[in-house]
Amino acid sequence: MKTQRLTFTGHDGSTLAARLDLPEGEITSTALFAHCFTCSKDIPAAKRIAQHLAQRGMAVLRFDFTGLGHSEGEFANTNFTTNVADLVLAAQALEERFAAPQLLVGHSLGGAAVLKAAGQIPSARAVATIGAPFDPAHVAHNFGAKVKEIEEQGGAQVELAGRPFTICKHFLEDIAAQEMAPAIASLHKALLVLHAPLDDVVGIENAAEIFTAAKHPKSFVTLDDADHLVTRIKDAEYAADTILAWAARYVDLAAEPVTKAAPDGAVHVSEADAMGFLQDVNIAGRHTYLADEPASVGGSDLGPTPYQYLSAGLGACTTMTIRMYARHKGYPLEHVAVDVYHDKRHLEAMEGQAPTKRDVFRRDIHVRGDLSDSQRADILRIADKCPVHKTLHASADIETNLLD
Repeated sequence: MKTQRLTFTGHDGSTLAARLDLPEGEITSTALFAHCFTCSKDIPAAKRIAQHLAQRGMAVLRFDFTGLGHSEGEFANTNFTTNVADLVLAAQALEERFAAPQLLVGHSLGGAAVLKAAGQIPSARAVATIGAPFDPAHVAHNFGAKVKEIEEQGGAQVELAGRPFTICKHFLEDIAAQEMAPAIASLHKALLVLHAPLDDVVGIENAAEIFTAAKHPKSFVTLDDADHLVTRIKDAEYAADTILAWAARYVDLAAEPVTKAAPDGAVHVSEADAMGFLQDVNIAGRHTYLADEPASVGGSDLGPTPYQYLSAGLGACTTMTIRMYARHKGYPLEHVAVDVYHDKRHLEAMEGQAPTKRDVFRRDIHVRGDLSDSQRADILRIADKCPVHKTLHASADIETNLLD
C-alpha cells in the first residue's frame, strides 16, 4: 500500500495536512475519513481502517481538522460547523486529485460531522459512523467543571487525553445549536452505525438515536467490548472488515485485497502497519501471509515471527525430504511430523574474544508406521540431507540492493 502526503485549504484559509492511502493496484473508488474530537488523522484506528479500505482498491483521504495534528490554524477558533466545512473542502480536494468520495467514514465527533456534511457531498453513496454521538453537544461533558468558566469568561483551557486545549464559548453555543435528526433523516444514503455497548465516552444510546432517526437502508453492528478510540488492533480490523463487507453493496471494491505481487522468483514483503511490525508477505502473486512480532516487543501478534517462518521452512523441508525418501525406499511410513524449536545459546569465549551467541534449531521428528529400527535410523539420517538444513548448517551469502 502507498501513502501520499498532500495539503488543501481549510474553511478559514489555513493549510490542512492530509494523507492519501492508495491501493497497490487500480483505484476502484474513493473514501473520506473524519477523525475523533481533538485527535488526528494518524491515530492507530484511523490508519488501520484506511489501510484496510485501500487494500480493497479504495483511495482513502484522512486529514487533520483545522488547528489539530499537522494542520495550520487555531483550534480555539474552530467548532462543529467549521469541522463540517473542512470536511466538504476535503471532499472537493479528493475530487480534484482522483474522484469525489463515494464513502464517508467518521469516528466519534467526526462521525457526527460526516452525518451533517453528507448532504453537501452529493457523490457520497454510503456513510459509516464509529462511536458517534447523536448530539454534538455530548462532547461538552468532557469539559467537566470548566463549562461554567467557559460560559462566564468566554473561554478556558481544558485538558483532554493529557493535552491542553482552549475551548471558547462559541464552541459550546455552536454544538448546542446543532439539530442532527433532520440531517440524518434526509441523508438519502446508506448508513452503517458501528458502536460498542461498553463505550464509556459516547454511550450506546447515541447509536440507537442515530439509527432511529435514519431512513433505510440502514444497518447497525456492535463492536462488542471495543473501547471508544478502538485502540486494539483486532477491533479496528473488525470495524474495517465490517465496513468493507457492507460498503460492497454501494461502492466499487476490488474483488480481493490488492497487494503487490512478488517479482518473478522473489518473496515480496511489505509493511502492513508502520506503527508496529506487521508485514504482508506475497509469494508469486498466489500466496499471501502475515508476519509479526509478539506484543511483548511492540508487535501485534497477528502472524508468525521471522524466526518462526525460518523454523517452519526447516520443518517443512524436513518432512518433505523424509517423505520422498520413504517413497523411494518403499518404507511403510504412514505419517511424519516435525516440531522445531529455535533458541540462541551462549558460546564460551575464545581467548581474547568477546562471548558470542549461536542459533540452535532442535527438531523432534514424529513418525508413524510399521518401521524397523534400521528404517527409523535411515529416516533420522536422511533428515540431515534436507536442503534447508544444509543451508542453515553451512553459510550463505546475502547480497543487498537499495532501490526506490
